Amino acid sequence: MTVTYTARVANARFGGFYKLLLLWRGSIYKLLYKEFLAFFLMYLALSIIYRFFLNEEQKLYFDKVAIYCNNYANLIPVSFVLGFYVNLVVNRWWNQYLSLPFPDRVMCAISGTVHGSDETGRLYRRTLMRYCSLSGLLILRSVSTAAFKRFPTIDHVVEAGFMTRLERKKFENLQSSYNKYWVPCVWFCNLASQARSEGRIRDDHSFKMLMEELNTFRGNCGMLFHYDWISVPLVYTQVVTIAVYSFFLTCLIGRQFLDPARGYPGHELDLYVPVFTLLQFFFYAGWLKVAEQLINPFGEDDDDFEINFLIDRNFQVSMLAVDEMYSDVPPMEKDRYWNHSDPRPPYTAATLFQKHMPSFQGSTFNMAIPKEDMQFQPLSDIEEMNEDTLTHPPPLLSRFLPGVGPSPLSSSAALASHFAAPGSRLTLLRRSTSSFSSSSEFQCQEPVQDPPYSLVDSLGPGLNVQEGHTEELCNMGSQASLFLPPKTMDGGENVQPVEEGEDAASLVAT
Repeated sequence: MTVTYTARVANARFGGFYKLLLLWRGSIYKLLYKEFLAFFLMYLALSIIYRFFLNEEQKLYFDKVAIYCNNYANLIPVSFVLGFYVNLVVNRWWNQYLSLPFPDRVMCAISGTVHGSDETGRLYRRTLMRYCSLSGLLILRSVSTAAFKRFPTIDHVVEAGFMTRLERKKFENLQSSYNKYWVPCVWFCNLASQARSEGRIRDDHSFKMLMEELNTFRGNCGMLFHYDWISVPLVYTQVVTIAVYSFFLTCLIGRQFLDPARGYPGHELDLYVPVFTLLQFFFYAGWLKVAEQLINPFGEDDDDFEINFLIDRNFQVSMLAVDEMYSDVPPMEKDRYWNHSDPRPPYTAATLFQKHMPSFQGSTFNMAIPKEDMQFQPLSDIEEMNEDTLTHPPPLLSRFLPGVGPSPLSSSAALASHFAAPGSRLTLLRRSTSSFSSSSEFQCQEPVQDPPYSLVDSLGPGLNVQEGHTEELCNMGSQASLFLPPKTMDGGENVQPVEEGEDAASLVAT
């Protein structure tokens, strides 16, 4: 049922998509022609009534209604709600396809882990694979109308060979009001555990891998069940449908061609057929039809999934892989390029031109650089970057970017410069903080707190700080040193406070 046109657009050429417009199966014409004809006939009926059955007074009233509808029809957000809705439906449609339970990974795991060339080993592999196929069939007939029409009852499943009569009895004896598509997966686990205990599965790693592949398969079955259970919210679908149809019901009146003799703005022509209104209906209503077709791809539309084909393919391929192909390996032999270090497969005449195309080496492979720019420079000629040559962000930004802004030394010096007069002792002390902070090695036991501005304002020419604040400040670089009493170090590296009478010059000398 899927309409495939991939080969038609394999090569881009002039008018490549034009040929696709002539296809009928799966086309927008097939989906929309009934609604399109209904809209056009309704428009035509209103136009005939307006032109031939209304008197002048009625025509005047109709003109006012038509102008009113045309002015306010664009207030309906058709493209907005429809665009989001179709995008949601298309993503959901593709995710449902990705959730289809394909048995390819499980069949490879069974063929590689469940060993035994005897009849018992063959029976183990075929039964395990049949349980997977049965689980997939049960979930597909629960969500797909095409699959349910093919297998309407469990009797049809038994007659098709997916389930034995004894398995059907056990299946029906399970008392559960919920969908029992998971039951064959439990049978699979029990049978695989039995094969492990008998040595058919040789190690725990193989058993673990087999269980992981089964869980992936069972997870896909569960996702299909949830997609069928949890639909797109009904309110969203209703809003989109009402928006589209109310817009075009308004257009039936608002887009009528009025009498040009009355001189209404925008009604200078009388074309009888609203070409652009019909195109607008074709695009918007067609957009809604796309969502209508893709919202449930398990039906029988032209572009719905071919579930019955997938059931046939999966069952045949899986049984072939675990039975006839088990331990069936072609004999090994030397390949054609055994003695060639550079194997080159041949080209046909139709693809010979591709052989002479240069291989891609990288976007900068052919980049040209002047010779003078390719010379290495000695490290001694490169100026080392230091704190003075770096470009710092603004002070406000540096507070929120730790490690990027200026150092505490430069920040404290800049702060002190706003509160010290030129030539004061604080200015002299600020200039000597770098040498003083490098020689200071004492640390404070209490956390750092920024001093209040009143403390800085109290620093007069004598640079006096109250003794009570000394124990609350911590020396982090030179920032805290601006607010501590000046101290010096003796020969034994003991810190000595500087007397109040000493000036900053003596501190620098020390």
